Parts: sequence; structure tokens; C-alpha cells
Amino acid sequence: MKNNRIIETFGLTKAFKGGAKQFVLSDLNLYVEQGEIFGYLGPNGSGKTTTIKLLLDLIRPNGGKATLLGLDSRADSVAIRARVGYLPGDLSLWNGQTGEHVIRYFARVRGSDSHSFAAELAARLSFDPTKKIRSYSTGNRRKLGLILAMMHRPELLILDEPTNGLDPLVQQTFTELMREAQAAGQTVFLSSHQLSEVQAICDRVGILRDGKLLSMQHVSSLTKAGFRIVTMTLRDAVPAGLLAGMPTVEALTTADHTVQFRLTGDFDPVLRAMNGAYVRNIEVKEPTLEEVFLTYYSEAPAAGQMKVEAK
Repeated sequence: MKNNRIIETFGLTKAFKGGAKQFVLSDLNLYVEQGEIFGYLGPNGSGKTTTIKLLLDLIRPNGGKATLLGLDSRADSVAIRARVGYLPGDLSLWNGQTGEHVIRYFARVRGSDSHSFAAELAARLSFDPTKKIRSYSTGNRRKLGLILAMMHRPELLILDEPTNGLDPLVQQTFTELMREAQAAGQTVFLSSHQLSEVQAICDRVGILRDGKLLSMQHVSSLTKAGFRIVTMTLRDAVPAGLLAGMPTVEALTTADHTVQFRLTGDFDPVLRAMNGAYVRNIEVKEPTLEEVFLTYYSEAPAAGQMKVEAK
């Protein structure tokens, strides 16, 4: 297995034909290391679910290839699925069956003695398996999907929007389960738009925009993304045009006595440009993952631009 990479893609591309061929994934090159929790970020329609379906050979690419667990995603898809736990974003199960019936069925199909761990997961997720599928809320369906994906302790977990519909307490339990899975040597590929969740548990993230990977970095590095959020409180009303046009000042907003902006350079030019304005307070903070993410989506990237953190 190359460099212990559990997932690796090489120029993976998918286009759907319509009136004109539409690319939903273009030349994707990413990797996920053994034992890490990798967050795959992007809004609906960015290509996250398409990527997952390509990895699991549920749809076929127009170009490129992928490997999972050292195996070819197409030629070895059956062997791969036996070693993967998958939670789809659109989980569909038998409405007339109970959760318990579905859990036992999955255990039989996999040929694994995983029912005791399934029961433990159900208890921790506050999931009642005696009810029929049709009666479950969206959150309870996600709980069942998590149980089915995790109950056989697979080497690789691929989870598409796993906490969608879960209440905050259950989301906390999910975080604990992911950390326990990682401690046990499992690898997690997590597709999400819940940025606080990703920042809390992921080692690295990839940011996807319009089917193209814009960035792939460690979370700690991404949140030190070359800019700071600066808020200045002035004694008097903010003068018109203050700091406007400065090349290191971005996303400038003013309101009454407050100035807020992203600073990409040194403070000295900013302080000189204050033109004697009396500053009562300056607050400087590193950006959150959400602020970094919004920066990527508010700015048009240069053609072919993609940031990858050096190993």
C-alpha cells in the first residue's frame, strides 16, 4: 500500500450528459492516510457524494482511477466493500421492517458476529431498534445508518453527511465514536457541511468547489490561513473611506464606531492609514474553519489553483 494511503485518487473525473456534457468532478487528486479522520467539505452540488459513489464503484468515472485499501476501486470493488462501512446521504431501507431486523440481516450478510457491538451503538445513540423503519425520524434513520456502517468495525468508514438531523447531544456521541474508531486504527472519510463538526474531529480536510479540489491541508494549518480577523473599536464615528483601497485589507465592513476586516499583511501600514483616528480597542483572532471555508467560496480561484500542504 503506497505510503499507507487508504484512499487515493488519480485524476478522477465524472461528467453527466445533458444538453451539454456537465462535469461534476474534474481531475480529482486526493489521498487519505491510514488512521486519520479526513473531512471532505463543500456545499450541496459540489461533487462530494459523486466522489463517494465513484470510490465505491456505484457509478463509473469518465477518467482517472481510485484505490481503496491498496485495491483498485473498480476491479476489486467487491473485496473493498467487505472491508468498508458506508453511510449514504440518502439511506433507503425497508419501511415495513424493524431496525432490529435490518441490523440482524446486515450481520448475516456480512457473516460477522457484530450484534453485540450494534446493541452497544444503539444504546449510546439512544436508538430504539424495536420500531419499524417507517416510524423513524430523519435523525433516527441516520442513527440506524451509523449502526449499520460501524457495527462490523470496518477498516475504513465512508460517511456521507453522517450527523444530518442529529440533535447536539447525539452529535457529541458521534464525535466520541469517531475518536474511538481512530484510536482502534480505523480510517474515516467524512463528507460534511457542518464545519464546526469537521474542525472538532478531523485531522485534514479537502475543500471542494464546483467539482474541483481547492485545498487539502491539516485543519490546524488551514485555520492559520494567511489572514487574521481584525475588529477595531473607535472613540468617534468611523470616517468615510477609512482603510478603503488598502491591498492587505479585505472584506472591510464598518458600522458606527466599529471597523472589521481580514488582514493579510502587517499592522503598521494599517495603523498609519488610520489618520489619527482614536482607537479604543483592537481585537485580533485567527479565522475559524467556517471563515476560511467562506473565503474559498467568496473568491474565484485562479485556473488550476489548488493548495496542498506539504508533508
